[in-house]
Amino acid sequence: ALYARWRALGAIGKADHVISLCAAAGVAPRSTLEVGCGDGALLCALHRRHFGGRLAGVEITEAAVEIARGRLEIDLVELYDGLHLQVPDRAYDLGILSHVLEHVPDPAALLAEVARACRAVVLEVPLEANWSARRAGKREHAAEVGHLQRLDRAAARGIVARAGLELVGELEDPLPLEVHRFFATAPRAHAAAGVKWAARSGLHHLLPGLARRAFTVHYACLCRSPAA
Repeated sequence: ALYARWRALGAIGKADHVISLCAAAGVAPRSTLEVGCGDGALLCALHRRHFGGRLAGVEITEAAVEIARGRLEIDLVELYDGLHLQVPDRAYDLGILSHVLEHVPDPAALLAEVARACRAVVLEVPLEANWSARRAGKREHAAEVGHLQRLDRAAARGIVARAGLELVGELEDPLPLEVHRFFATAPRAHAAAGVKWAARSGLHHLLPGLARRAFTVHYACLCRSPAA
């Protein structure tokens, strides 16, 4: 239950990113496919915002598919092999890859496949090529959750370029106060999380380049085929 609430909290910010990028690019999808949808939290967050039209997801594990299929907000959930989507070209208006590409050995290949199936794609990844993420504990955690890629902003943009896509819009997020405080139950930890959020948010606002080198921020962008 704790981690379900954690995923639901994260989905709020991820939905904000999807909606903001689409609004800036003039993308108003009538159908949306999330590749690597997990338990469906992000698709449900979009449904609550009345965004995305017909909502579908694919996942690589039967357990996640079963959970996501139980959510009435999602129209369709299917199992897939981690690379190939069994849908025609441009079957969906919008594709979403949210915190997926850091888990795969060839992120550009997966992005290209999603762009084949979707007219536009929003991707989001953590930028973990920074001083904080080099610490042993952080590296161990990244390995435990299956991160194969350690990206900075240039590397994320490079994935888009290797997939043959054009970058339409991008944003960064040092994460909101609620995220930093989520696991801080004791009063002292709660206060420390608030100080950490204020320092990171302030540095990212004033000196975003230095902030990216110092700690992990989330990077999201909207991309599409140049012919789209």
